[in-house]
Amino acid sequence: MDRCIVLVDAGYLLGAAASLLAGEPSRSRITVDHTALIQGLRERAESDTQQPLLRIYWFDGAPDRVPQPEHRRLRVMPRVTVRLGALTRSDGRWAQKGVDAAMHAELTELARNRACSDVVLVTGDGDLLPGMMAAKEHGVAVHLWAVQAADGDYNQSEDLVAEADERRVLDRAWITKAVRAKEHTGVCAPQPAPRPEIAAILSAPLPEAALAAATERPAPQPQHPAADAGQNGAEERVPAPKGVPTPKDLAALRAPGTQAAQQPASATLRWSSDKGWVDRPTAEPPEAALMPTLAQLTTAEQRWADREEDITTVGGDPFEVGQVFARRWVERLGDQGHLQKLSGMYPRIPHRVDGELLRYAARFGLLAHKDDQIDERDRYAIRAGFWKEIGVRTGVEHAPVGD
Repeated sequence: MDRCIVLVDAGYLLGAAASLLAGEPSRSRITVDHTALIQGLRERAESDTQQPLLRIYWFDGAPDRVPQPEHRRLRVMPRVTVRLGALTRSDGRWAQKGVDAAMHAELTELARNRACSDVVLVTGDGDLLPGMMAAKEHGVAVHLWAVQAADGDYNQSEDLVAEADERRVLDRAWITKAVRAKEHTGVCAPQPAPRPEIAAILSAPLPEAALAAATERPAPQPQHPAADAGQNGAEERVPAPKGVPTPKDLAALRAPGTQAAQQPASATLRWSSDKGWVDRPTAEPPEAALMPTLAQLTTAEQRWADREEDITTVGGDPFEVGQVFARRWVERLGDQGHLQKLSGMYPRIPHRVDGELLRYAARFGLLAHKDDQIDERDRYAIRAGFWKEIGVRTGVEHAPVGD
């Protein structure tokens, strides 16, 4: 077939681009315009091979092979297919697993089936050498592209370079059409801008009953030196008190035999808001159970449109995710009385709505990959975005605008 196919090792392409533009291979140091990058790859491939493009295969790693926001945007682009390997963390560094094997399998299968006349490889890994040789034996011309090395030397396997039919270098001028370095902040990734909406929720203390119980705990008795030696010198670590009660905290406070269990059912939590400290009951009001979920308010057609928007528009920032969910919920809410009741429950989101919100957020790769939990700070950002949008819709600002 007289057409070309491009196989991209995203780890190599973006890591080498980061080294060239930002001085280190961390992809967090660069921002990528994926639309411009894909268009550039297509135009360059068709120009170099003199053949029309059949498809671009984008190989990348992702934690648990869960597509990240960039992967969801890429896989709906015309002529782009995303293949994901695993992304694992070892010795403090992320490493791709299975990406090279997937590229090798795709390359040999395409050549064996004579799906193309030319293959463009954007990679530097010598593990692809057997696949390259097999493709050549099936009559496919192999073009090897390199990203300009930061130190002026090769950043590809020498054997891979020697075996390729054609070789090209994607220089700095080409790379900067779609990739740019982030401003240096002294760390690999820029610190997120402070959000007062999140700070307001994080500042809520534990119930006074819990604080009182904590102060009544007897101080730990000093251990005899011999006992210390028997424990190999290990010291007991007392966990720092949490700033915000979780459902588990609240359940523990109500456990039989605790002081909090003797408290009346009307015991309250104090939350920060734009009106100062506001008392809220620990138990959800009865109307919370009547709040409709987004799933109940969404038709099949709307669900399809939501998925399309999530893929093409929503970036995956936790605050933005909360806003998008709240916008859809409010726009489809028939009884606006529910909205007013919800606003009065600030800063607590009804349990059934909150659970649905966090499940929705998990689609955007926000899981911390430890017990499938979303990072605590991301959870507060998601909920803060939810309340921000509710405030816009009701005209009530739910969080202070200053620090």
